Amino acid sequence: MSSRQLLLLALLAVQVFWMVGAYNRLVSLRNAIAEAWAKVDEALRLRAQAADPLLVALREPLAAEHGALDATLAALAEVKRAAGVMGTRPVVAESAAAWTTAEASLSASASRLFALLEHKAAGAEDAAVAAHTRSWREADQRLAFARQLFNEAAGVYNDAIASFPTRLLVRLFRFAKAGRI
Repeated sequence: MSSRQLLLLALLAVQVFWMVGAYNRLVSLRNAIAEAWAKVDEALRLRAQAADPLLVALREPLAAEHGALDATLAALAEVKRAAGVMGTRPVVAESAAAWTTAEASLSASASRLFALLEHKAAGAEDAAVAAHTRSWREADQRLAFARQLFNEAAGVYNDAIASFPTRLLVRLFRFAKAGRI
């Protein structure tokens, strides 16, 4: 073999090793997003566990506000559905956008529900309601932290697929930009 052929073979080997390394890095970053979603999913599960008894406990103090309770139940169901979709492919930006929309709807209906509860002083002072409300708020705090971790993982992944020369591989291996929540 001539020195020119050896040089071309060496360059080809370097390129192949770089491609394998870049691919493995992107897969690792994509897996980090899935791990971060697992933390979000856990926080959602905790909030759902707090929501069911809370809404049952609020039926009596907020008897005149069944619309607010029903809106919160519907929003919880939509968040659960969107989280199920997100759980299957947490990197898909459209799934993240759908979950974020559902979460915003739940936040609005829950805010209204808690405002109504504060307005009805007797309902807010009930020990069971207070305990379930505290559990909800703790789960919400955990969710906020988990969302931050998810968004950081998605940001690192998005930066990696946008950087040169890795972005040359994005189409070849069908990597897509991750959504943020």
